[in-house]
Amino acid sequence: MLNGSVDLAADIDRVVVIDDYSLARGGATGLALLSARLLRQRGIAVSYLCGDDGDNTALGATGVEIHALGGRDLLNAGKLTALTNGFHNKAAARMIADWIKAHDTPRTAYHVHGWSKILSPAVFQALDPVAERTLVHAHDFFNACPNGAFYDYQDRQVCERQPLGLDCLTTACDKRSYTHKLWRSARGFNLFQQLRSREKFARIVLLHEAMENFFLRAGYAPNRLITLRNPTTPFRAQRVAAEQNREFFFIGRLDEEKGVQDAAEAARLAGLPLTIIGDGPLRETLAKDPSIRMLGWLDQAQIGAAIGSARALIMPSRYPEPFGMVALEAAASGLPVILSKTAFLGDELQRLVRASLVTCAILRKSRGR
Repeated sequence: MLNGSVDLAADIDRVVVIDDYSLARGGATGLALLSARLLRQRGIAVSYLCGDDGDNTALGATGVEIHALGGRDLLNAGKLTALTNGFHNKAAARMIADWIKAHDTPRTAYHVHGWSKILSPAVFQALDPVAERTLVHAHDFFNACPNGAFYDYQDRQVCERQPLGLDCLTTACDKRSYTHKLWRSARGFNLFQQLRSREKFARIVLLHEAMENFFLRAGYAPNRLITLRNPTTPFRAQRVAAEQNREFFFIGRLDEEKGVQDAAEAARLAGLPLTIIGDGPLRETLAKDPSIRMLGWLDQAQIGAAIGSARALIMPSRYPEPFGMVALEAAASGLPVILSKTAFLGDELQRLVRASLVTCAILRKSRGR
């Protein structure tokens, strides 16, 4: 035991972290990298298997062994490559299978974070021999919904259908086309065969308790689901003097379901400045608006410096946002946060604000006495 906790280094030979990327461009990879670094700090050997070029010298400097596929995500690959590799990436399966054959021990643990952009459901086929020692982290809904969001992009409504049921399959809900929806559905059937139908992959880690009902609807057994919320730290140690500012911020992936276009339109109608931090498919479109300040992707320290001029953070997600870590990071930095009703953290932050207001009122009253 170490400080009352389990000595993981004595019980585990190595942890293999698996993710599409080796550089953070979103919360999933950010947490994958954080877990790798923290495990190394505990003295645990870590191997990081990724789909990209593995060009993360900072991670390698911590002693993490990086094994890279050298692939490209589906948006940047050719159509035929994206079609085939997105469904089943043979090279990814081979990389993971070869690593297991050469290095696995009975005390090696495996932790899958992201697979939908490069690695594909093939990772679960490769991990089948070690499924009992594999943890699958659900940072989004791709393990349960073919379009990854439980969101109908055509009707702009949260989807209530059973994933891959008849109603789902006959509904054109994809952001691109019905043909793309059918391809994603075929990939979803492949995923369910590799992951959902193999209960040897016992633990699916959810970011928020509200995700559970969506995974149950997709056919996962309740005993396979466990909730473990993301660790959160403020963007900066010093509180942002938001009351003195007028600039609004959006931080996150620049995609339709994130509602970044709604943030831009609201800022335009209100006549207020908007700064966007992040990257994604809508970046070029948003950059054409001269009233928006585009900062691209920034790391934690850079975001902390940038938000000194912020009045509030806007998180206008259109889909059931599983966690939205930036909302907590911004709130902990002193920023008001404007969330959509579909964000799972919305009600919680609202309750926290009410509790804080009540506490402040009680303190003011007691001091007045």
